[in-house]
Amino acid sequence: MKHLKNYILLTAIVLGFMSCSSDDSNPVANNVTLEFTNTFGDTPITLGAANATEATVNTSDAGQVHHFEELKYVISNIRLIKADGTEIPYNVNDLDNGATVINQANTETLSYVLSDIPSGDYTEIKFGLGVRSDLNTLDQVSFPAFYENAGSNETAMHWEWGTGYRFTKIEGFYDTDNKELSFHSGSTLAEDEDGNYIQGVDAYRDVSLSLPTTAVVGSNAPRIAIKADFDYLLSGNSYTITLVTTDDISNNATPSAHTATEMMKFVDNIGGNGSDDTSGMFSILAVEN
Repeated sequence: MKHLKNYILLTAIVLGFMSCSSDDSNPVANNVTLEFTNTFGDTPITLGAANATEATVNTSDAGQVHHFEELKYVISNIRLIKADGTEIPYNVNDLDNGATVINQANTETLSYVLSDIPSGDYTEIKFGLGVRSDLNTLDQVSFPAFYENAGSNETAMHWEWGTGYRFTKIEGFYDTDNKELSFHSGSTLAEDEDGNYIQGVDAYRDVSLSLPTTAVVGSNAPRIAIKADFDYLLSGNSYTITLVTTDDISNNATPSAHTATEMMKFVDNIGGNGSDDTSGMFSILAVEN
């Protein structure tokens, strides 16, 4: 009887180890890392002040030279799409755990880890440039972490005049005499005839990108390299823009609340127009399994 008990105990231990080994080799979830590279064409962007010699000098399709001093944008509403079409949302209603500010000046922000993604084969990624209208309020109570990050001195992605977030914040200089380039985008509110606030312009854009190689989540923790090509700011699929400094605001470098309609030209370039262009300035560089 003693030998039988020992045999049963040994069998249970072996089965336990086998079960753990099986779980380790076939995990039900793993991480996926999104790595953002900000470029002009194929050249990684180097930021710089007005006369900085190290800054990347860019030339638009219209022949206008410019460079960037500040480059930031919000990524949210992330979804991974399996090969069978199943959509896996990643904290899409939680800005604290599902949204981030990409800041070219802070290399730590260029990588964003999606944790506990269900195992499977993924062939597409979708995400928002900006914040969906139903979440786009400066809500310190519901999303304190994102509110603090977006409003910090380092990021400054709160509108001073409105209740929502900046979606992009681009500062720099253009032409050989370094005139100021300042582009900030974000959704606006309008007042209807009854005095109620309604959606004005919607600067949020839903980006959809097919993966050139299947991202296999399970025993692998894939890394997806995403390029944001800021050549599209002035030379996008929707518009070729020449910046001006006259009173004609049609191509002004500093769109504001009063020029919201003109702001949308820049938004359609970098985020896509939502119809025939759903990628804008974004593309996939590589998938590493």
